[in-house]
Amino acid sequence: MTDTTTAPARKSRSGGRAARHAARSAPLAADVRPVRAGMSGGALKLLSDAEIQRIHRTALQALEEIGIALAPQSGIDAMTAKGAILGDDGRLRFPPALVEDMLALAARDITLCSRDGKHDLTLSGQRVHYGTAGAAVHMVDVHGRQYRESTLQDLHDAARIVDQLDNVHFLQRPMVARDVLDNREMDLNTIYACTSGTTKHIGTSFTEPDFVPPAIDMLHMIAGGEDAWRARPFVSNSNCFVVPPMKFATESCEVMEHCIRAGMPVLLLSAGQAGATAPAPIAGAIVQAVAECLAGVVYVNSIAPGHPAIFGTWPFVSDLRTGAMSGGSGEQALLTAGCAQMHQFYGLPGGAAAGIADAKLPDMQAGWEQMCSNVMAGLSGLNMVYEAAGMHASLLGFCHESLILGDDLLGQALRCVRGIEVTDDTLALETMRATCIGGPGHYLGSDQTLGLMQTEYIYPEIADRTSPKEWDENNRPDLIENAVARKEKILSETSAARFDPTLDVAIREKFNIHLPS
Repeated sequence: MTDTTTAPARKSRSGGRAARHAARSAPLAADVRPVRAGMSGGALKLLSDAEIQRIHRTALQALEEIGIALAPQSGIDAMTAKGAILGDDGRLRFPPALVEDMLALAARDITLCSRDGKHDLTLSGQRVHYGTAGAAVHMVDVHGRQYRESTLQDLHDAARIVDQLDNVHFLQRPMVARDVLDNREMDLNTIYACTSGTTKHIGTSFTEPDFVPPAIDMLHMIAGGEDAWRARPFVSNSNCFVVPPMKFATESCEVMEHCIRAGMPVLLLSAGQAGATAPAPIAGAIVQAVAECLAGVVYVNSIAPGHPAIFGTWPFVSDLRTGAMSGGSGEQALLTAGCAQMHQFYGLPGGAAAGIADAKLPDMQAGWEQMCSNVMAGLSGLNMVYEAAGMHASLLGFCHESLILGDDLLGQALRCVRGIEVTDDTLALETMRATCIGGPGHYLGSDQTLGLMQTEYIYPEIADRTSPKEWDENNRPDLIENAVARKEKILSETSAARFDPTLDVAIREKFNIHLPS
């Protein structure tokens, strides 16, 4: 006799699967995302405790015996009043006790504010944040495979793109607006282009000290007044206060003093190049960068004890065959990771460069160069990983499409930073037991697998993981073209960071803004 009993319909199962798929596709709350800003690194320790101590002692010796030249008179007055010694040769020397005293005053656990309050960066311990930086003078045209001069619109577009990228946590000006010829107007328009493009924290620099006050006026307008600005400064000053080896950059120091008085956080940036403006040995390049930044700590805290300052050891690498910079090298990755350990030794918020490609285009060379240093920086617990996305040609070129691809790359780097959680649940013995003894013999449908799909694993936005067959059926999608499409989509939409029209009109009446309204 034939059994005519109707088999259970599979529709409900399908509906359940669809519901689970919809739940997995929904945006996750920030606290359960598999990766996010401010996760703690520090698993990678290239330097032993003894080696860190040797670097520290040598840096102190360099400051005491060699000192630093060319401080402006205002800096000389502030630092000698605290115990620095001005020699007959014009060099300021720093007794170790003075350095230790200033380190005791230095700000720790800094928060870099965002304009909307949703993207604040807490720089404490080994919390890791990735972002842009640099002063590229060219844009990469991925279609024409050529370079052109960067413009203010390019900068604004970069800010708008960063605003939409989950794994790029801050925007430090990555390029120079070559079409704004007056330096004062360039500095002011740079702030406008960045702040109207993203609500994330922004870093910028100033060409001359006199350009700082009008920029602060603009920031007061954007913030809603001076008190609001000082309570939550959402722009910091990237300040190359030294010209390696061991010289102060006089004008930049004066810029820094203006920024400190205005309540703006500063990045103390020492950017020597190993084998050229810094010693060729990796350890020696770290020593010089540390010594220069320690002098910066003395400088800042002599003027305003506890002012928020980032310990910006940024030593770069030379290709010693040619003298050219090699930001995509393994040596660069080592330098950055070693500097991160020195920041942690001092207990200071720190930043350094990673993610630079020597490659001219977003190709395979760029991929390995960018990933190597970004992962090592994150694993070392570097607080602020600058130049992490979009930079090419050893900082001479910036690429919007590479910035977008970098969001995927940094997502994978952040997953490495997060590491491996070992708990009773993640060891999965009971799941193994249920699967292997009387179970299906695989984990694809287990509650544990489904529960961890979104919180344990990260999936790329642009990168392709399909099989060759699926790839062919999907018309062989191209990585660069996908990045172009996402860029165009972002730039076609209204930016959430744009200013209120009344505020925008007021800014334009006071300043010569070059971007169209």
